[in-house]
Amino acid sequence: MNNIFRPKFFSTIRNYSGKKFVSDLVAGVIVAIIALPLSIALAIASGVSPEKGLYTAIVAGFVISFLGGSSVNISGPTAAFATIVAGIVAQFGTDGLVIATLMAGLLLILMGVFKFGSLIKYIPYTITTGFTSGIAITIIIGQIKDFLGLTYPEGTHAIETMEKVSAVAKSMGTLNWQALLVGLIGLAILIVWPKISKKIPGSLIAVVVGVVIVKVFNMEVNTIGDLYTISRDLPKFSFPAIEFATIKDLIPSAFTIAILAGIESLLSCVVSDSMIGDRHHSNTELIAQGAGNIMSGLFGGIPATGAIARTAANVKNGGRTPVAGMVHAAVLLLILVVLMPYAAWIPMPIIAAILFMVAYNMSEWRHFVHVCKTAPLSDILVLVMTFVLTVVFDLVVAIEVGMVASAILFMKRMSDVTHVRPWTKADEMNETDAGRLKNIPADTAVFELDGPMFFATSDKFASIPVREGDKVVILRMRNVPALDVSAMRSLEAIHRVCEEKNMTLILSHVNEQPLSVMKKSGFYDAVGEKNFAENIDAALEMAAKIGK
Repeated sequence: MNNIFRPKFFSTIRNYSGKKFVSDLVAGVIVAIIALPLSIALAIASGVSPEKGLYTAIVAGFVISFLGGSSVNISGPTAAFATIVAGIVAQFGTDGLVIATLMAGLLLILMGVFKFGSLIKYIPYTITTGFTSGIAITIIIGQIKDFLGLTYPEGTHAIETMEKVSAVAKSMGTLNWQALLVGLIGLAILIVWPKISKKIPGSLIAVVVGVVIVKVFNMEVNTIGDLYTISRDLPKFSFPAIEFATIKDLIPSAFTIAILAGIESLLSCVVSDSMIGDRHHSNTELIAQGAGNIMSGLFGGIPATGAIARTAANVKNGGRTPVAGMVHAAVLLLILVVLMPYAAWIPMPIIAAILFMVAYNMSEWRHFVHVCKTAPLSDILVLVMTFVLTVVFDLVVAIEVGMVASAILFMKRMSDVTHVRPWTKADEMNETDAGRLKNIPADTAVFELDGPMFFATSDKFASIPVREGDKVVILRMRNVPALDVSAMRSLEAIHRVCEEKNMTLILSHVNEQPLSVMKKSGFYDAVGEKNFAENIDAALEMAAKIGK
């Protein structure tokens, strides 16, 4: 377990100093200021009350920094979870969200314990790009109502993205020009301010300016306080009522949350490693993410993961140890107690503008366009399919279908590059790897097998032609890296045909994995150890002796 779970906090604290603490303190405070409006905005986008975003950043942020495998990773609510969390809350309520968060946390811990940290890389880039861009679009669509100050007719059901599109289209006649003006001012600040100053986050300036404009000019614009009851209470422990039926229904969502948390957190760690010249412990980070999500769920928060933007801000402002992340959580706790009531003044168009920028920054539209221009058609198909399914249906469906489609298309690619090529007498004149000429003995058939032998290609091997009159069949397998049980059955069928026709089957240059499968299945013993040749030269020599 020591090799799996190695929190960075305990290794960095050994040589900790006052100078490092000052750097971490400054970075933690700045990151907390950045996280404040984002946490509130992401909570609202997720369909929960504003303070739950702060609960998440406080509880999960502290636990993950304390137990995590990265020195500088900052965790909290992120846009990746907004749509799936909103869907869970709409269908199962807050108790359902807590259960899903706890389940996801447990899955993350198991992923870390069983060393799945490196397996995250097997999720195709096309899928992550597709659903990330899809999430960005769903966030933008979800915020149009508040940005334009629209009023939906009473009884409007607008939970799914396409329902929101329909509701927005039907409500355009209720557009509030004052809300739109405030939203545009906020958006302009968010775009321009980073060019003026990088020390103070543009989102904080937008919030302050938005509040002042609405208050001074007494504008009829919805604020957070008009739509939500603001609480300054500390996070309280609460365990949800659990029913087996609810757990069963939430399994797909919990898996999706766990996968998203794992991907985004480890990606954040990789980015921060390159910034500070460090190396994170991926399995430790997964365990910490699991523990953080469990604690967040139990203390009223929502799912959390490593946030790349906040982590980068932490590094750029001097944070170098997990203490910075813990300071960030402590500062947010102080803000919750002292300043939270004033969050009621924040205009909803400003929240919408902040989320527009979050969506734009996470959209990866340049990567999306690049893939569409340069990738094979199959990759483009997976990308577009995942994107469309995320927007039209939900993230769970998008990831499930995207993974299945990627696997099928990958198998097709492998099948396309797998071949069985018979040698002919013309091959006597061909130079091979050793640079020598190969002479095929009389009454001998040689077949070159190229590519992985698995169920999608087993028919190619099953159809190897065995000629009447041949005494020896050689299968050259140096270019076969892997073999599965379906292809093994095809080899067994070839062996049976050879036995029936009194032919000798020789296998040349069998690689480690295929050889292991052959031994386990009994095929190795059935063919006989003497008929496994080290290379093609040895196989041809054996065939020449048999033919005499």
